[in-house]
Amino acid sequence: MKRILAIVLAMVLALGLMAGCGDSSNGNDASAPAADNGASASDAPADDGAASSDKVIKIGVFEPITGENGGGGFQEVLGVRYANQVVPTVDIGGETYSIELVEVDNKSDKTEAVTAAQSLMSSGVAVVLGSYGSGVSIAAGEIFAENQIPAIGCSCTNPQVTLGNDFYFRVCFLDPFQGTVMANYASQEGATKAAVITQLGDDYSSGLGNFFLKAFKELGGEIVAEEQFQTNQTDFKAILTNIKAAEPDVIFAPSSIATAPLLIKQARELGITAKIMAGDTWENATIIENAGEDAEGIVISTFFDENDSANTTAADFVKGFKEFLNATPDYLSKNGGDGVAAVSALGYDAYMAAIEAIKAADSTDPVAIRDALKTVELNGVTGSITFDENGDANKDMAFIKTVEGGEFKFLKTVTISE
Repeated sequence: MKRILAIVLAMVLALGLMAGCGDSSNGNDASAPAADNGASASDAPADDGAASSDKVIKIGVFEPITGENGGGGFQEVLGVRYANQVVPTVDIGGETYSIELVEVDNKSDKTEAVTAAQSLMSSGVAVVLGSYGSGVSIAAGEIFAENQIPAIGCSCTNPQVTLGNDFYFRVCFLDPFQGTVMANYASQEGATKAAVITQLGDDYSSGLGNFFLKAFKELGGEIVAEEQFQTNQTDFKAILTNIKAAEPDVIFAPSSIATAPLLIKQARELGITAKIMAGDTWENATIIENAGEDAEGIVISTFFDENDSANTTAADFVKGFKEFLNATPDYLSKNGGDGVAAVSALGYDAYMAAIEAIKAADSTDPVAIRDALKTVELNGVTGSITFDENGDANKDMAFIKTVEGGEFKFLKTVTISE
């Protein structure tokens, strides 16, 4: 009797332990909370039983949410989150996989970017999206390549991001094109003398500044001043005083979102009347908010305009994205209203490019997804997207905007042939 009782007790104990342990792969449990994508459970498609708890593919979101480019990085994340709401699953090998976003904050810092990228590698992502900011993208690129995880940049425009890296792609145009576009615009507007201000050690700022400088000289213009500033610098009066003395017609100052209003306001306070120009990072409502009336008349180049009616894909995106923003007050506030930033459109396009590659590969294997990216053809929000041998998007058009009446206003589009 005692022996039978002992056997029974042992069986009860074993069953209890099995119930307590459960499934050790909880990180892939689709019923567990996923990264916040702005959608409630009611927004998701009805579960038809196709997606099981262990069928999850992870997409990394490598962006600055804090730091000097945190505002733009968050707008890029919003585009990705909206895309995930639109397409929350993907079919692979005849089975439906839930798509889980794994978001990390690279804090607009190259050192932090390495840590954030390593974190994504440990999380088991199959593909990475980002980043806003070329410097952090370049810093993380080697990690993605070493781990053979493909990355798709949204708005990182420096050529070094993809150069020599078989695992980095991007959906935006590049700085050589953007710098040339802005130099052409300045020349067409009658400018013959230009000053260039760049951030020391910042790949985006220094790269874009140099491309503008080279193109402006080739157009017959004169660079009358070249100034640099340190990261986190807030007082620009010394370099602006030098620039004022040089009497330029235009100032080209590609810099971060945080730096832009300081440069603009201090230039106007010193009585500088030259047109102030910059690249895509300046398309952010907080710059207008912080610079106030001094922001009037600045000119930028960017990737997209929400009022472009030529692309039906873009029109559908704008309508849905505005509804997405207005449904979440925190998103609306951080975005600075329901205007559609170009980087949000690029975040959406990068996500959709990843989905197309996953479907083409019909696999969760990152190398297979990388190989499939080379063949992707996507009618994106920001235009047709295919990739060249370097992984760069084949794009030849930029949008020129100005600030008028406290808002960004479309001026013209420029193609590479102009």
